[in-house]
Amino acid sequence: MLRRARKAAVVAVWLAGAGLAQQAESGFSMPVTASFGAMDTHRFEYSNPSASPFAANFRLMLYPTLRLGKHWFAYAAIQVRRMPYFYYDAYLPDRGVETNLVQGYVGYTMHPGAATVVFKAGQMVTAFGSLPLRYDDAENPLMDQPLAYITELPVRGDQLSCGTNDLLWQHYGYVQAGCGGETGGGPGITPVTLYGIPAAQAEISLRRFDARVQMTNSSPAYPESWETVSRQYLQWTAGGGFTIQQGFRVGVSGFRGPYMENTVAPWLPAGSTVRSFPAIARGLDVEWARGRLSANGELQDFRFDAPNFVVPPRFLAGYIELKGRITPRIFTAVREGFLKTESVLDTQGVSAAEFSPTLQATELGVGYWLHPRVLAKVSYEFMHAAGSSGSDNNVLGMQLVVRFNQLQWGWK
Repeated sequence: MLRRARKAAVVAVWLAGAGLAQQAESGFSMPVTASFGAMDTHRFEYSNPSASPFAANFRLMLYPTLRLGKHWFAYAAIQVRRMPYFYYDAYLPDRGVETNLVQGYVGYTMHPGAATVVFKAGQMVTAFGSLPLRYDDAENPLMDQPLAYITELPVRGDQLSCGTNDLLWQHYGYVQAGCGGETGGGPGITPVTLYGIPAAQAEISLRRFDARVQMTNSSPAYPESWETVSRQYLQWTAGGGFTIQQGFRVGVSGFRGPYMENTVAPWLPAGSTVRSFPAIARGLDVEWARGRLSANGELQDFRFDAPNFVVPPRFLAGYIELKGRITPRIFTAVREGFLKTESVLDTQGVSAAEFSPTLQATELGVGYWLHPRVLAKVSYEFMHAAGSSGSDNNVLGMQLVVRFNQLQWGWK
């Protein structure tokens, strides 16, 4: 499934329609997905206590794609959304229209023997995990994303924690560490970004095996743009999978590299640099489908090496997503996920079994295809942090998704 999805991102999406693929070796297309969403939640009150619990907004995904001959192609995924659109946007004070280049790269493909080999360069979603390629609302049976891809951890890349006691009073979404770096409080880092990173990537698909290796200018946990030259550190991400049988694939992935900024350099131990303290992640993903049922799941471990710690901050995250097709047009879906901190020990001998509450999220949803290109979804998410109670973090959402594929032409 994921292997086929990656091939689609490289091959099928090039041409957006079967007619263009069959009639021309070169061509241009631009599929569009337009989504209109609404949500009801008290999350808005975190940034504005007087805010209404209701909001309605929109999102456009544009996929301009150019193919030049049998080997060369260019692809982009451009997001335009009015905030707050996603469930996690409701925690943020940001409002207004925001545009993001999710992906934008050139590529070269070849077929040595039975293999398909693709080289890409530009801005790409991370090669870590299986979710980042499912950024289209028509591909996500629900409306939120798993916790590892959206949660702001109690760790920052521009500040240093003094030790375990410093970690214990930090919060998800707001961090103010006291042993060097930028001053003041602010959001923590997200374990894995869902947005593009400047990168070069090589990937191969051979029968039941697929693999990818990606070199990026920064960590998937702390992505940097093309402009921030002074904070770019070359590092790698890799992944691969094996299709055991049709509809059943198991994959692994990982990344390693610096995640801190040079602003913390004066407070690092003598002889060390930010490269001495990398972010390290390992992931396992499984995909299964048979008949009317399908499942996706991931289990991920993240470690953020830092001075002042013998056992540094670590996080374990995972989710399982189930989808059942009731009729050709109607489906139901559920995703159960968690994110928890693991044990930590600082250089002063102070330890803790965990340093932040475990988060749990359960999302239930129903989808109905009004038309082959029109999808209506409704979902409700229960969000729970260990030691707390109440429903203020829960969300009721509705979404209408429309896909357009008409803009395309080809030439010899």
